[in-house]
Amino acid sequence: MENIVNFFENLNPIIAAFYATLFTWGLTALGASFVYLFKGINRAFLDGMLGFTGGVMVAASFWSLLAPGIEMTSGEGFYKVFPAAIGFSLGALFIFALDKLLPHIHINFQESEGIKTPWRKTTLLALAITLHNIPEGLAVGVIFGGVAAGVPEATVSGAIALALGIGIQNFPEGIAISMPLRRAGLSKFKSFWYGQLSAIVEPIAAVLGALAVTFFTPILPYALSFAAGAMIFVVVEEVIPETQLDKYTDIATLGFIGGFVIMMILDVALG
Repeated sequence: MENIVNFFENLNPIIAAFYATLFTWGLTALGASFVYLFKGINRAFLDGMLGFTGGVMVAASFWSLLAPGIEMTSGEGFYKVFPAAIGFSLGALFIFALDKLLPHIHINFQESEGIKTPWRKTTLLALAITLHNIPEGLAVGVIFGGVAAGVPEATVSGAIALALGIGIQNFPEGIAISMPLRRAGLSKFKSFWYGQLSAIVEPIAAVLGALAVTFFTPILPYALSFAAGAMIFVVVEEVIPETQLDKYTDIATLGFIGGFVIMMILDVALG
């Protein structure tokens, strides 16, 4: 782990953010590649993995984003928490707006949202997962941007821990998109292609987040909280409801707990 931290410390933080999210993208592709090995996916496993994804995102939102954002804000009382509250709200509203505008469909292929479009359901499913990945890439980029700006609370090890946690939960996300696409009639290659392509937004969002914080350092507490609000909105509006549609809600809940604990350990131990 020390060698990895040293490697990233010697990189330009914007390049480091790009590399870190290439890793998270790669684990999405690894998960999507399971379409070549299996014909389908057990619903209990899918719900458990989606719960795990939600747990990681919630833990990352607090331990990696909200708590450091509040800590680095000067002042006391309302003044200290005000930037986090504003950023968190704006992040949630940003994803809310995208959710209403961007056409997408849920994994069950039944619930569609966004503006009406003649696009295929498979394309809409890929867009749904892409929507999930925007705040994840942004979160990694914002922390690396804080490193570039010399903010003490933003550390390379903390950014790596966040990228590692997001990468771990991206693996089941890759499975969750490629398998339904395969069941919908797409070829193995197209199912894999759409599955991995859904995470391409993460390196883009990471670079944009790092650049914004590098050039406008005072926005860092707002940017960290913005990413947290965006991730929490995705979990509550998309991830958790998806796990409650079948009879495996207990498995999903245990998956959530497991994801939260793992992300908490990674952030505290490595951050």
